[in-house]
Parts: sequence; structure tokens; C-alpha cells
Amino acid sequence: MARVENKTALVIGGAKGIGLAVAERLSREGATVFLTGRRTEEVEAAARKLGPQARGLVADAGAPEDLSRAVAAVMEARGRLDLLVLNAGLSEPASIADQTPEHFDRHFGVNVRGMVFGLKAALPAMGDRASVVLMGSIADVMGIPPYSTYAATKAAVRSYARSWAAELAPRGIRVNVVAPGPTDTDMMAAVPEEGRAALIAPIPLGRMARPDEVAAATLFLLSDEASFITGAELCVDGGMQQI
Repeated sequence: MARVENKTALVIGGAKGIGLAVAERLSREGATVFLTGRRTEEVEAAARKLGPQARGLVADAGAPEDLSRAVAAVMEARGRLDLLVLNAGLSEPASIADQTPEHFDRHFGVNVRGMVFGLKAALPAMGDRASVVLMGSIADVMGIPPYSTYAATKAAVRSYARSWAAELAPRGIRVNVVAPGPTDTDMMAAVPEEGRAALIAPIPLGRMARPDEVAAATLFLLSDEASFITGAELCVDGGMQQI
């Protein structure tokens, strides 16, 4: 049997990259998948790729009203939400000297605010024993200039996961974090070869993660196979932050 058969999933930030890989894996494992993104063309293309059981929703992860509309669309179509993946995020470099209020607000607005209000919007639609995965990063415990603001947002995500796991435990709702290391997405493909080599050098397994490997970890935590796991962080980093 497929591991999430007959489940309804919502992937915030599911139109490309890791989010799309997660949406594809959930769809293959039997879930009806709703995915969001900010750009209509990307959202429509992602939904077509997944097939007729998938639906794309245009939504800005940093806008609580968009997130509420996305959840309302899921409820109208399916009447419930079983699996929630909060994946939307951004990562832009800035040294301390180059830091601006706009850079700070942009990162915390999407990476943290989006997750907080995404979960808030989804909770009324989620039944007992639902499952939530937050997309974190191994940057949450590493010092990686000039990405200090990005790393700080991921540390906040990790902290929220612990508190939310405790708060929602009485309902049987599990909250976990998947923390990838460098991952070979389309965005990473644009990085110059020397930059890619520098990212790979500290990874014991000698390569970046594939999006499908991050998706596999996400599927595990969402599924009943992880029924006694909550508040945890699963690193998908080839040993980069572990060894």
C-alpha cells in the first residue's frame, strides 16, 4: 500500500525545487496534493507535472491572507487536511555591513512569518493525528557568513518546531523538521563550478543532496512509519553537519 494513500496534503512552496520534489513524492505515494507558489506559470506547470489529482494554488507564503485562501481551497475540495509541508523560503547573502532592514524583513517574512501563519491557517482544517513538516536547514546550528540572517531564520524554525510539537501533542498532531544541506536544485545549478566545489568539499559523502532524497525524508516523517516521532530534526546533509 502507498504510504500516504487517501491523504490530503498541502505543500506551501511546492512549485519548484525541493518543494516540488516533495509534492511529486507525496502524489506517487497516494496523496491528493495541493501546492502553492507565487508565480502562476510555475504553479500551473508543477500541477500539470503531478497529474489530475494535484492542484496548484497561487499564494505568497509571506501573506497570511493568501495562506488562509489556500487552506480554504483545500477544504472546499477535500473537506480535510492530513499532511502539511511548510517549505517556502529564501536565502540571499549579506554581510553585517551590507545588512538592511529590507533584507532582514524579507527573510523573516517568508522563512519564519510564513511558517507561523501557514500553520495557524491550516490548523482548523487539520484533524487529530495529522502531520506537519517544516523545511529547515543545517544552517540552523552553523555559522555560515554571509548567510547569517538566513541561518537565524532556520534556527527560529527549529525552535518553533519544538514548541509546536509540545502544544499540538494532545491532538496527536506531529511536527518535525527536515534539515537539508546543500541540495542540487535548479537554483544551485546556476552556481559557478568553483562555488559548487566549495559547497561540496565539507560533505563527507562527496556530493550534494538530490531533491528526491530530501523528499524521501519528508515523506517518512509525514507517514505513519514515523508515528512516534515528533519535535525532531532529520538532517539530509551527507554528514556535513554530523561528522
